[in-house]
Amino acid sequence: MDEANSRKPNVLVLGIGNILWADEGFGVRAVEAFHQAYAVPTNVTVLDGGTQGLYLVQYVTEADHLIVFDAVDFGLAPGTLKIVENDDVPKFTGAKKMSLHQTGFQEVLSAADLLDRYPARLALIGCQPVDLDSWGGPVTEPVKSVIPAAVMVAAGILERWGVAISSRRTAAPALLANDIDFAHYERRADRAN
Repeated sequence: MDEANSRKPNVLVLGIGNILWADEGFGVRAVEAFHQAYAVPTNVTVLDGGTQGLYLVQYVTEADHLIVFDAVDFGLAPGTLKIVENDDVPKFTGAKKMSLHQTGFQEVLSAADLLDRYPARLALIGCQPVDLDSWGGPVTEPVKSVIPAAVMVAAGILERWGVAISSRRTAAPALLANDIDFAHYERRADRAN
């Protein structure tokens, strides 16, 4: 077997969103929870993509498989998780806008497609937000309560893709610096209210 066929696929587990706008932070908080829960092999990257938009092209084009956590307005009950895979994930900016920053991420996917380096497998774990308008507000309870389920969905997808992850036995290093991790940020938001 040649080296190209024997190498493990590059996998990216990505959270996108803006923690400053309440439930818009779902993707970042979900990827942070995933990072705290699971140790991953060296071919898997766990990344807080925040609102980086086109700066994520490099990461996406390097990924053979991609999981994205995001707050998505599907018009469902608040806190509902919806999983969208492969060609069903909108790629172009002309598609229906489903979140505040999705146009930027659609452009990332479009750029990867134009570069002929689109991930072979793609899964979007979307959560129906309650509040996208509260500047500095915490993630709402219906959204916060489904983060563990979203993490389990991601773990199941990785298992289906043949990626071996394991539960962490010790605390993970912080994914987010400068006290903007979930525990510190939420504590500050609660004190402000």
